[in-house]
Amino acid sequence: MGDAPFDPIPSDTAVRAVQVSVDAAQAGATTGVLVTSDGDVPAAIGADRDELARWGFTGRAGQTLARPSAGADVVAVGAGPAGRLDTAAIRDAAAHHARAVARDTVVTLSLAGTEGLDLAEVASAVVEGVLLGRYRYDQLRTEPATVPVTGIVLVTDGDAAEALAGARRGLVLARAALVSRDLANTPAGYLTAPDLADVAVRLGAANGLEVEVFDKAALTEMGCGGILGVNAGSVVEPRLVRLTYRGGEGHLAFVGKGITYDSGGISLKPSNAMHAAMKMDMSGAGAALAALSVLKDLGVGTTVTAYLACTDNMPSGSATKLGDVLTTRSGRTIEVVNTDAEGRLVMADAIALAVEDGVDAIVDIATLTGAALAALGTARAALLGNDDALAAQVESASAATDERIWRLPLEHRYRPQLDSDVADIKNLGGEFAGAITAALFLAEWAGDVSWAHLDIAGTMKSDSDDAVWTKGATGFGARLLAELAGAFTVPVA
Repeated sequence: MGDAPFDPIPSDTAVRAVQVSVDAAQAGATTGVLVTSDGDVPAAIGADRDELARWGFTGRAGQTLARPSAGADVVAVGAGPAGRLDTAAIRDAAAHHARAVARDTVVTLSLAGTEGLDLAEVASAVVEGVLLGRYRYDQLRTEPATVPVTGIVLVTDGDAAEALAGARRGLVLARAALVSRDLANTPAGYLTAPDLADVAVRLGAANGLEVEVFDKAALTEMGCGGILGVNAGSVVEPRLVRLTYRGGEGHLAFVGKGITYDSGGISLKPSNAMHAAMKMDMSGAGAALAALSVLKDLGVGTTVTAYLACTDNMPSGSATKLGDVLTTRSGRTIEVVNTDAEGRLVMADAIALAVEDGVDAIVDIATLTGAALAALGTARAALLGNDDALAAQVESASAATDERIWRLPLEHRYRPQLDSDVADIKNLGGEFAGAITAALFLAEWAGDVSWAHLDIAGTMKSDSDDAVWTKGATGFGARLLAELAGAFTVPVA
């Protein structure tokens, strides 16, 4: 690193520099070739299924096998059953191939065998998979852990213009995910709330966004007692950032939880592996910011505003105490019965601002509850909401990006668990259904506005390389939100 200034989002520059191209031949390059676990083996492999099996290769998803050949070296890339070959499987296969050729700066993959699928979507999935699969957070290493990808070649005799258009879209979506990963992987000492706001200003200026930053004095004047209450124990000021992309018809809001480090406050977390990952508690804000940064390049036709509620949550003599009551932007009061249920406090102010701005729909995204992790594990995020039409749009975006979610019921019979004896509401429910009671809390601030909530606590990080997910922060939600914005229609009441 030397004396170079620290850059929290190196992927923004790196992905913009990647060159994509389309070629009808594969001579002179190590080329990945998709091999399903049944059906014909592509001729480019130079072996039949029995010979591949002798080498232990069956075409199972995740397998790779390098095979030198007289023309160009090939890597057989397992793609799973032929009947299940879709863009999600292709994206994952491209990620496995990119790691199999870890020293190659230019990654080449054949699209043979994908002829029944939309060529542009396949090309986009390949580019996304390559870049997501090769990602490593190298910012604080003296020696990089991986060779950067500088070029991606798609081998196909299909329409080159169509494939190239899809590949370029894949670059944009991958950039969103990798910027989100960069932010979440950055240690809290390098990415405070003011630092995150500075990144938002930089990305906004580069991508045609209107950016407003509200500091502690402004938040005090605005009456944002939720954010200020969480920030009370910190020596670092909070920030609320509002970014707007002017796309035209309809107005969609993203609200992101931006807790740059969560100690739990007075309700201190135990010193375990999850506590060590709390630099990632701003993953929701990171995903929302990264998604906004690519909307111009995607040509999105909807106006989208993101609200990033940013602070750390620290214990000190000035920290909010259990039993304290906070007055939020909406005027409603919250009894704090656990300072580790802090994300919903900052988001209450941000959601209230979105409602004031008259948006048509709100989608919030947050690493909110351990209950979502307990219920769904690390493979799916929880979705809750007050509008089936909006939830269906979120589910459609999830299916397109393979960022998997599962809808939980917004069960209003649990709402009395949030009743307070001294305030309008308290910030924690009972022992069970924690993901649902947290969503019920947020729903109070959304009111009658169409609203959906993504709890990404389980999906915020991966403990190992797994297809498109690399060890560390996943950037989950950035591609989903960008996809949602591009296809958004105003829900009909």
